[in-house]
Amino acid sequence: MNKTYGYGFLQPVADLISQVIDILYGLTAAVGFPSYALAIIMISILLKLILFPLMQKQMKSTMNMQEVQPKLEYLQKKYKNNPEKMNEEMMKLYKEYDVNPMAGCLPLLIQFPILIGLFMALRQYEFVPIEHATFLWVPNLGDVDPMHILPVLVAVTMFLQQKISMAATAGNAQTEQMMKTMLYMMPAMMLFVCWSMPAGLCLYWAFFSVLSIIQQYFMNQTKKKEMAARAAREAEEKEKRIAAKKAKMVAEKKSGAKEKKKTALEEAEEAVIEEE
Repeated sequence: MNKTYGYGFLQPVADLISQVIDILYGLTAAVGFPSYALAIIMISILLKLILFPLMQKQMKSTMNMQEVQPKLEYLQKKYKNNPEKMNEEMMKLYKEYDVNPMAGCLPLLIQFPILIGLFMALRQYEFVPIEHATFLWVPNLGDVDPMHILPVLVAVTMFLQQKISMAATAGNAQTEQMMKTMLYMMPAMMLFVCWSMPAGLCLYWAFFSVLSIIQQYFMNQTKKKEMAARAAREAEEKEKRIAAKKAKMVAEKKSGAKEKKKTALEEAEEAVIEEE
């Protein structure tokens, strides 16, 4: 039986997660390997599958935003005296590169109550039997990791995920500097937060981050192909524009030469008429 601490409007979330832990633990027991740790890992896998489309869109939008930064700066300089035109061109650029500035917020907004609910569930959950709530060096997933290895793993996996995402595209100097700051600041902050969190929550977060690293890696491979295709397409379009401009210049020169010949002929005819 689980205790209830009265966590307000998030208590139903904690109760639901507790029920999910019960169900998944029951599945591990049914296959002959009863483990609450495995049940928590299965929760991270289920949540990753549920959030996969949103996370995919968020990662793609973030990488596209980094790629489009130099063009955004160009538009800001070009239309600095015309904000309305600048916004219009920026919207066109966002649409062309499939960028949604708000795409990164939704997965975080969804995960936040789940993380809080999981924290609450683990704090109030009664692991029965307690022997099945161990994980390697951790005697109880509902308590703090005594060796603090899991909080370190959370920080390391977050660092690796951000490092891999930075390798996908290169933005401007200001953006890169900000990302480098976040690269170290976010893992350090997560290490501090997870230091006193239940080991089960750290296990969930670390495994979820590992899955995110795998997803980010494949996203990077796809992004590289997209960037190569876009570069080839833009180079082809540039060549076409140059060719069209050259053809126009040649046509204008020919037209100018014809006009000169026509003018000379008309002057000769006028001279003949005057002599007559």
